[in-house]
Amino acid sequence: MRTEGFAHLEAGRIDAARAVAEARLARDPGDGDALHLLGIVSWRSGAQAVAADLLRRAAAALGEAEGAVLCLSNLTEMCRLEGRLDEAAACGQRAVALGPDDANAWYNLGIVEQERLRLDASITALRRALALAPDHAGAHFELAEALLLGGDFKAGWEEYEWRFRVTGVQPLLPQTRAPAWDGSPMRDGRLLLIADQGYGDVIQFMRFLPRARSLCPNVAIACGSLMKPIVAPLAGDAPMFDNWSQAPDFDAYAAFSSLPRLFGVELATIPADRAYLRPDAALVAHWRSKLDRMTAGGPRRIGVVWAGRPTHGNDRNRSLALEQLAPLGQLERIALIALQLGDAAAQAGRWWGGAPLVNLGPEIRDFADTAAIISTLDAVVSVDTSVAHLAGALGQPTFVLLPFAPDWRWLLGRDDSPWYPSVRLYRQPSRGDWTAPVARVAADLARPGRSRPAT
Repeated sequence: MRTEGFAHLEAGRIDAARAVAEARLARDPGDGDALHLLGIVSWRSGAQAVAADLLRRAAAALGEAEGAVLCLSNLTEMCRLEGRLDEAAACGQRAVALGPDDANAWYNLGIVEQERLRLDASITALRRALALAPDHAGAHFELAEALLLGGDFKAGWEEYEWRFRVTGVQPLLPQTRAPAWDGSPMRDGRLLLIADQGYGDVIQFMRFLPRARSLCPNVAIACGSLMKPIVAPLAGDAPMFDNWSQAPDFDAYAAFSSLPRLFGVELATIPADRAYLRPDAALVAHWRSKLDRMTAGGPRRIGVVWAGRPTHGNDRNRSLALEQLAPLGQLERIALIALQLGDAAAQAGRWWGGAPLVNLGPEIRDFADTAAIISTLDAVVSVDTSVAHLAGALGQPTFVLLPFAPDWRWLLGRDDSPWYPSVRLYRQPSRGDWTAPVARVAADLARPGRSRPAT
């Protein structure tokens, strides 16, 4: 049954796998393998709570029998995704105890320990996974994030290169004979630089463009259309394109996110001594005039972003609801300027705070608009999303709300950022607790000098 049912599952035949599991359970309701199979089917069908319960029953039924390690490893991941981190860790520890040579069990345990901020335990588990499966791209990538989060940039950047080999990740570029750039001067030929990953990543790593251009005068840049307006000022006269059919010939290539490794960037050598983005002056004038009319009386203008992209892997932890920013609405002489885009922007229509909320989301066309608006504000309050990076790159006072287990770039145990001097960090003291960091943001905004007028 195990071979047949899981073969259906691996081939994507969900209904056939379900039928096999249910037939077996009709004969023996305590069949651990069938419970396991039905649990995976239920998870893939969107019934997460049912799936986790089935896997708990399966793990109990299997005990130490064949299949228990895989069942426990899957339950580890399910519990993690449900936010049951202590249970996930317990399942993961039992899985590696029963199957010390199972790389995936160590990998899943390593991810959980990282979300629990037990970095040493996470790194140990992930290194064990790699000792068993040296080409496990997922384990390399998770190890990179753990190392970078802990501030070990030298080792972290090397592991970070495995991100392009993780299952399901789109290739960086179409097949090419050109080599990856090694960071050395290239006076002849053309270097292709690729604005890869998310918008925030592009903003964070584009600071290295001037250095790349100094080493390779002939550069072309692959960049999405939404990012072009803010990347262009650092691109100089380099041609930019957003479709591979428009790509010129090139002799080597590099991703924006690979530049820190190529340049040997450490915490102490991050180029962050000044703002490196400049908004369009005409757009700044337009938005300043508009906001002056909409916020009569001269209150401090505080931009707010409360949710990130829903498809982000950690969005369930990093985003909050607008109503959770209610303490900001109690501050005196404050006008909140909503910069939120996407489905979450609809929450602006339900704002009931004391301070007025001006919703600019429907009028924002691209990052050039957002940058110009930010430049007219006194400060920005944002969850970990591209607007936080944009405000930091502009040098604007920025208050970033971080989940208990933050993205690696915000490091641990500090309220400042080596990437953006104007950014202050407000961390959850425990998983899911937004009350404390929001209260600290409100208290700091209420203090004189915590935000400054835009110039």
